[in-house]
Amino acid sequence: MSRIGKQQINLPSEVNITFNNGYVEVRGPLGQLSMKLLDSVEIQKNDRNIKLSLKGESKTGKAMWGLSRSLINNMVVGVSKGFTKKLEINGVGYKASTISDFLVLTLGYSHDIMYPIPNGISIKCNKNFIEVSGYDKQLVGQVSANIRSLRKPEPYKGKGIKYENEIILRKEGKKK
Repeated sequence: MSRIGKQQINLPSEVNITFNNGYVEVRGPLGQLSMKLLDSVEIQKNDRNIKLSLKGESKTGKAMWGLSRSLINNMVVGVSKGFTKKLEINGVGYKASTISDFLVLTLGYSHDIMYPIPNGISIKCNKNFIEVSGYDKQLVGQVSANIRSLRKPEPYKGKGIKYENEIILRKEGKKK
């Protein structure tokens, strides 16, 4: 039995959810998300609650029960509250700013990096922090990972882009 799959999802008053043709569609004040529902998972909707259950006792159904519940819950939270990831820039001369639909990063290369901001994502820059926010959890995480990959933190001085709570293991430098 899935501990996560058994839990019900509480819907806020401003969120509407519909099920049709094997798809789940969630609408809220921040946006709209949809996903294909697996055949082995069944959804029951009560007042402002959703409960998922298994149709059969298949191995893949058991494996996807908790996953389906988590994905639908992330959609509900995303369209009502949204998700945010913070990145920190460390290094002399490293900086970030936004110009229209681009994130402009100065990271010690011979040129500035112009990163296009995808639809559904908003980026705020202040001093050495970048805040990536949006209603799709997967997209927020992917954009954050793409920005971090432009200059990963190095272990000697710690220069680069890292997540706010990330701990960089520092190495000892050369000995004289």
